[in-house]
Amino acid sequence: MSEKTQPSSGSRQRIDKWLFFTRMIKSRSLAQAHVQSGHVRINGERVSQPSHQIKTGDRIELSLDRREFVLIVKSGGARRGPFEEARLLYDDISPSAQDRKQLTPYEQATRDTGAGRPTKKERRAIDRLMSDDD
Repeated sequence: MSEKTQPSSGSRQRIDKWLFFTRMIKSRSLAQAHVQSGHVRINGERVSQPSHQIKTGDRIELSLDRREFVLIVKSGGARRGPFEEARLLYDDISPSAQDRKQLTPYEQATRDTGAGRPTKKERRAIDRLMSDDD
C-alpha cells in the first residue's frame, strides 16, 4: 500500500466508513443507518451522525443484533480488505459471553415451566386436578 492510500495515524475518519472498513457492518449505508439509530457510542457518548469523526485511541461501543462490541481504534482504514487486514484497525476489548450476565431478548421472553403465572394449558390441568367431579 502506498503512503497516499494509507491515512496517517493522526488523521480522522468518518465513523460509518470505519465500521465498514473494519467489517463490523456489511455495507456503508447499513453503517449509516446503524449510527443514526443510536446503536453506536464513541468515548461513552451516543453518536447519531454518520459523519462523526473518530481518531486513533477512541473507544467505540457498538450494539449489534445479539452482541455488544467494545473496540479501541488503532488506525483509520483505506479500504475494505480481508478480515486479517481489518483486524489491524482495532483492538477488541469486548467482555466475553461468560463475563456478561445479561439475558438476551429471547431469554427474557421465555420462562421456566412452573415459574410465574400459569399458562392456559397449566390452568386447565390445575382445574382438572381440583375438580370435585371424582
